Amino acid sequence: MKVSRREWLKYGSISAGMAFLGELNPIFGLTLEEKSKFNPRPLEPLIKLGSNENPYGPSQLVREKMIAGFDNCCRYPWAYTQTLTEMIAAKEGVSTDHVVLTAGSTEGLKIAGLTYAGNGGEIISGLPTFLSLMNYAELWGASINWVPLDQDMQFDLEEMANRVSKKTKLVFLCNPNNPTGKLLPAKKVSDFCQSVCEKTMVFSDEAYYDYIEEESYPSMVELVKEGKNVIVSKTLSKIYGLAGIRIGYLIAKPEIAKKLSDRMVANLNIMAIEAAMAALEDQEFYKFSLEKNHQARKLIEANLDHLNLDYLPSQANFVFFNAQQPVSSLAKKLLDKNVIVGRPFPPYDNWCRISTGTIEEVNTFNQALTSIYG
Repeated sequence: MKVSRREWLKYGSISAGMAFLGELNPIFGLTLEEKSKFNPRPLEPLIKLGSNENPYGPSQLVREKMIAGFDNCCRYPWAYTQTLTEMIAAKEGVSTDHVVLTAGSTEGLKIAGLTYAGNGGEIISGLPTFLSLMNYAELWGASINWVPLDQDMQFDLEEMANRVSKKTKLVFLCNPNNPTGKLLPAKKVSDFCQSVCEKTMVFSDEAYYDYIEEESYPSMVELVKEGKNVIVSKTLSKIYGLAGIRIGYLIAKPEIAKKLSDRMVANLNIMAIEAAMAALEDQEFYKFSLEKNHQARKLIEANLDHLNLDYLPSQANFVFFNAQQPVSSLAKKLLDKNVIVGRPFPPYDNWCRISTGTIEEVNTFNQALTSIYG
């Protein structure tokens, strides 16, 4: 259900606006069957909306598969990864030698940064973005060439391309970007990666790819299939609701995949393997997560409209909005109302990232925010 600013305004006062939120809650509420199947996060005294976690899952199917897998917990996991690798390869349209299993996509990010830019190599990245790859590479001697976002708070691809030199070992993109939630134009990002990967390695972090609403939007896996110097990371932490299980994967051409695989240190466990295989099969939960994320995001956006707070169009499971005050200050005020939001993301210190929680959690956030700005 899309809630327009006009619908908000017809309610007039803040209290009426909150009543409107209350009316939407049962519309977006869950049936008993959905609660059983999709395991929504219970409403707790402290609402945690600062880490872009899926508030649903693991699904009933995933839980059943994990319980059944307990019998194999006495075994080492090596013999159990092949089926999962085959499932991911089929999903991405590549052969199994293109797939690298990782303990969450963060391990893949860190190992790629270390592999290509450790010992003095340069990484080019926009800022702000997800920092894991760059931060870890810096510990091993890499230098980071930070490129500010453009006036639309989007990656400045032209400037990033212009800065590529002989010392550049890797160019990093997070698309949709974290924390902005913005999505690069399809042709523009494809052309950029196609051109830059002829000069250096391109890393495409696609943690939020599943939330993209633009039909036929290309994954950079398509360039991997062409044998290009591109590495793509994906995760089961977000849309699949498995952040606590720690499982993700990289897609790269075989010689790159082997180099990265040889450097992985956090091996998967039996529970993660069972959970991932079940999650990839569970299309009902996948579609449910998309629907609930869309509903929660629209509720957040409607309230921001009501409060005249600007925000960026998001293609992820969070919204980045202009708090009109330091985020550190707003975060303290919200914490006093038992709501946790994202940290500051310099240089946008007045912009706040809020994750999409359950409808009840979002309503709690909206009420807290309205009490501050109303």
